[in-house]
Formats: sequence, C-alpha cells, structure tokens
Amino acid sequence: MQAQTSQVFSPIKYLPLAISLLALVVLYFYMGQRSTIATGLGIALGISLYHAAFGFTSAWRRFLTERWGAGLKAQIVMLAVVVTLFFPVLDSGTILGHRASGFVAPAGTGVVVGAFVFGIGMQIAGGCASGTLFTVGGGSIRMVVTLITFMLGSVIATVHLPFWHTLPKWKAVSMVNLWGWEQALILHLIVFGVLYLFVRRVENRNFLLEEAESKPKIPLFKRMAEGPWPLVLGAVALALLNFAMLALLGHPWGITSGITLWGGKMVSFFGADLSDIPYWSGRMAALDRSLFKSDASATNIGIVAGAMSAAVLAGKFGKSQNVTSKGIITALIGGLMLGYGARLAYGCNIGAFFSGVASGSVHGWVWLFAALAGNMIGVRIRKAYSDST
Repeated sequence: MQAQTSQVFSPIKYLPLAISLLALVVLYFYMGQRSTIATGLGIALGISLYHAAFGFTSAWRRFLTERWGAGLKAQIVMLAVVVTLFFPVLDSGTILGHRASGFVAPAGTGVVVGAFVFGIGMQIAGGCASGTLFTVGGGSIRMVVTLITFMLGSVIATVHLPFWHTLPKWKAVSMVNLWGWEQALILHLIVFGVLYLFVRRVENRNFLLEEAESKPKIPLFKRMAEGPWPLVLGAVALALLNFAMLALLGHPWGITSGITLWGGKMVSFFGADLSDIPYWSGRMAALDRSLFKSDASATNIGIVAGAMSAAVLAGKFGKSQNVTSKGIITALIGGLMLGYGARLAYGCNIGAFFSGVASGSVHGWVWLFAALAGNMIGVRIRKAYSDST
C-alpha cells in the first residue's frame, strides 16, 4: 500500500517551481530581458546543484579524508566540457552577434592568500559559494547564517583591497590568447585526463562498488524532476549552463560579486557610508538599483529559488539542519572567511576556479592549488573542533 501511495502525483510539490517560472514572466515585464535570463539561468543552476548534490566542499573533503573520488571526477568532466565549449568562442570574441569575454584576472599574492583563506572557510562553514546558495534554498538555517557573514566578509575585504593590490602579482593572462584556442584546449584536456587518471588510481574502489549497488530504482522522469541526479549529469548541466550564460549574457557564471553587492546593501541599510572606498566608487549606483539589475545578483536569487523548488520536489526542504551552538559558530567564522577570501581572489570556486579555468586564465589554476592547500588545513581544523566537543 505504501509503494502505491508513493507513486500518487502530488501537484503541491510543483508549486514553488511554478511560482518561480511565473515570477520570470513578471520579471520580464518589470526588469527586462537581461534580468530575466540571468534569473532563469540561476533557477536552472539551483535545480542542477541541488538534485545532483553538487558540492565542491564535500567532494574535496571526502577525497582528502576517505579517498572518495566520484565528486572530483565529476568536476574534472565538468571542466573538460566547459573549456571545449568556451575556448573557441573566447578566441573569436563574439557569440550570437555580441561580445563575449571570460573572467581573466591577475594571479598574485591576493589570489593565493584569498583562495587559501577561502579553502579553509569552505571546510569550516561546510560549503562554498555555490554550496551556500543551494543549501540556503534547500532550507538550511545554518547556511543562512553563513550567507550573512559571507556578505559581511566580502564588504570588509573591499575596504582592504587597496593594500592587497599593492602586493606582488603577475598580469592577467589568458592561455587562449597566449597560445591560441586549439593549443590551449589540447593542453587543458591532457591535464584533465592526467588528473582523472590520478583520482581513479588513488580513490577507494570500495565506494565504486557501494555506488553501483545503491543506484536508486526510480523512473527516469521522476528522477529528473525530483532527484537524485548522477553527479556526472549535474557536472555536464553546470558546464552547459555556464556556456549558456556566456552565450546569452556575454560573460561566464559568477557568484561573489552579487553576494558582495548584497553585503553592500546590507551595511548601507544600517548606516555605513561606502562612498570613500575605491571598490565602491564606481558601484554606488548599483546600491540604489534593484538586485535584479546585477547579473550575478539575479543569478544568485535564481539559484536559491531553483534549489528551493528542487528541495520541495524531492521532499527534503528544511530536513537537514545543524542549528547548534557549534554549528552557528562555524557558520559565522566560515562565512567571514569565504567572503573575505573570495573578494581578495577575484572570485570563489565558481567565478575564480570554474569560470576562471573555463576562460583559460592562469589565476584560475593558481586559485585551485591555493584553495586545495586551504582545504587541507580546513579539514584538520574541522576534525580538531569536532573532536574537542
């Protein structure tokens, strides 16, 4: 009887998704096409992130502590797909009749320190930038705290940016422009192949057997609508959606500039004057405009809405909570580190790493190795804190 009941169609589960799609129609008339596209892509990203449980933090932590390789292999597949799509377009500079450019930033002290701090913060907070947003959408109260301090940490970093920009750094370099897209693509695919083989060699093969035996026997439509998705499906979806953003908006996917804007609005609401801070000198107008007028902000809002829709469809909204004093402390500290580190490093696991590598930027690779080092420290801190309580 229970098996039959579980198959009954429940329209109420689709209500948040229907509301999100209806909101896009309203948004189109009030905010215009660009805001609607950015928000719509965010909804699709949020659904993909949630249904695939695609977290950078857990994948890196579990590989470091358990040798679970599925998460890292999915990320490598994601990067291989995205560079194959991005590099020819970035080389030409145009797509669909408009300009297209990647995220290319200087690689130097700020990126190294920022990514290292961000990496530690990932493990302390239990989430990265994309992970924070989609778990907030999934109803996690603890990650709402992380998001608030993420915003605050980002704003604090904007105050200190003039100092960090005086420290040694290399100029912004794109390997696509340096070598041509064909050579850059071949090199990247070789590196990804080597990394994939390395992960396969050192991963714990017992996980492969467990995953093969525990594959859910769920009809395809139900699994696509309600999850869970295979990690590789989520990886390919994120790569395609990042490329869709490049094609439709002219730039790759970014998160933390939107979160910094949210933080700026938050502290301005409480009376802070940001006008004398160089970072904000050309962004003061953005503080007075709608959050949907910033591509990154609109996409972030869409991610939360999409993840919420996916969580309700999966029947998991608000089910996973960690509202303890220890959980709140780690959320506060981790969020500050995420926000501060991301602003120093020209982005997070998405804007600096995913989209940076997709753009052929050297800083994307520098970010990766510095963040991995930070994760190694963060995993130890996380374990020591857990063992001490």
